[in-house]
Amino acid sequence: MTDTIIQVSQMTKDYGKDRGVFNIDLNIRQGEVFGYVGTNGSGKTTTIRQIMGFIRPDKGTSSVNGLDSWKDTTKIMQHVSYIPGEIAFPNLHTGTDFLKLQAEYLGVHDFTYMNHVIELLQLDPTANLKRMSKGMKQKTAIVAALMADKEILVMDEPTTGLDPLMRDAFLELIREEKEKGRTIFMSSHIFEEIEKVCDRVAMIKDGYIVDTLDLWRLRHWKNKKFHICFFTEAELLRFTQNWRFVTKTEKEKLICTVEIPVVEINSLFHILKDYKIASFREDHLSLEQYFMRIYQKGADTDGKQ
Repeated sequence: MTDTIIQVSQMTKDYGKDRGVFNIDLNIRQGEVFGYVGTNGSGKTTTIRQIMGFIRPDKGTSSVNGLDSWKDTTKIMQHVSYIPGEIAFPNLHTGTDFLKLQAEYLGVHDFTYMNHVIELLQLDPTANLKRMSKGMKQKTAIVAALMADKEILVMDEPTTGLDPLMRDAFLELIREEKEKGRTIFMSSHIFEEIEKVCDRVAMIKDGYIVDTLDLWRLRHWKNKKFHICFFTEAELLRFTQNWRFVTKTEKEKLICTVEIPVVEINSLFHILKDYKIASFREDHLSLEQYFMRIYQKGADTDGKQ
């Protein structure tokens, strides 16, 4: 595909005792935000390190912008802003010293965007590097990675150590980068943040990708589930006896659950005009709920389809 930016095919790194990643296939297209979710130890970092060319796969291939991850690492870094999962700073006094050094290395002379990121993340770069909290170090790493304003972003658990307010600020940055047409690959174990900003997501378990999901599908399922609470038991019974899509009834709570095709929603609303409704709630399937369904089924844990 001509619009493919990151291509991974049958990539395997076997550390023995079922540790590593196995037969990984990924295809990240230009301009999309691609999420990579899984529990700690599932293989997210191993995958990313191979994509970046830091470790060599035992089998399979990986490329970024058409460049081989292992053979062309230096060229790849010219196009990629990278945030590692484990941050190690050089022996410098302050965050400002580090950012100046990073700017020199990247050839950055216009600090407008860097200052924008600093302000959005509420970072004080003058703080002592060694005394920074985990969150402060993470913010500094984000600023250092994004200041060059490159077209590809690869991020390994980028919100680690950030409080909820700063995670939201970071996600706003991701939205801004997406509007610029950037291609973004980010791993996380926080499903909610992936669901908020990503176009597609791959799920990894025990080193195997168990599913790849277009998040538009998650937001627009063909079926919808609603919980309807009635004022009286008589109203509840009248509705459940006449509506064919009822899947569950809780008489003591005067609640019933209906699961209907999207095309039937208008019919449901039309019928409910004749009832006294105490509450009406749609049950949205979250990415985490979807993932747990796959996880509990043990889908593809042996790497087979």
